[in-house]
Amino acid sequence: MIKPPFTRRHLIATGLAALATPRLALGQDVPQGTTPDAAVEPEIGVRRNVSSFVRQDWRDHFEDLGKAAIVCDTTSRALHFWSADGDYRIFPTSVPKTDELTKRGYTKIVRKKVGPDWTPTASQKERFGWTYMPPGPDNPLGTHAMYLDWPAYLIHGTHDTRKIGRQSSDGCIGLFNPSIEELYAITPIGTQVRVI
Repeated sequence: MIKPPFTRRHLIATGLAALATPRLALGQDVPQGTTPDAAVEPEIGVRRNVSSFVRQDWRDHFEDLGKAAIVCDTTSRALHFWSADGDYRIFPTSVPKTDELTKRGYTKIVRKKVGPDWTPTASQKERFGWTYMPPGPDNPLGTHAMYLDWPAYLIHGTHDTRKIGRQSSDGCIGLFNPSIEELYAITPIGTQVRVI
């Protein structure tokens, strides 16, 4: 007896493989340390991987470079850093959940802290019942924080890697913990910041 070239079992397996292919392709844009299942479905107009971020020029945002400069682009969800000696780096970020929570404009880094503790704002306490949190793996500020001269706005790390590349914060700019550690080390107090 000759077996038919395609059995029902073969067709089902082929169909399942075809359905899985778009999900596997998504994994190419998933941040290191996460799985495709933890990835967020792509949103129209949002690029997710560092190599696809549009390169910025500090001159488009600041009159002079000063000590250093940072541009937080809430559309592409990327942080651009320039040092006084010309070093340029790009980091993927999380951004505020809504436009109402997003403060845009010019500010600067006024303080830095390794192992930050976290005190929620009055609004966060009221809305979510959140309370003070000491440094550690459950702290929403991650391992490092850089405070802006806008009250309650920070550039900080996160232990929850699923947040990066998403609208997931209550106003802050979040980075992977290894990224904020790298940025923290090269960012002097007084660095000018623009959130766009």
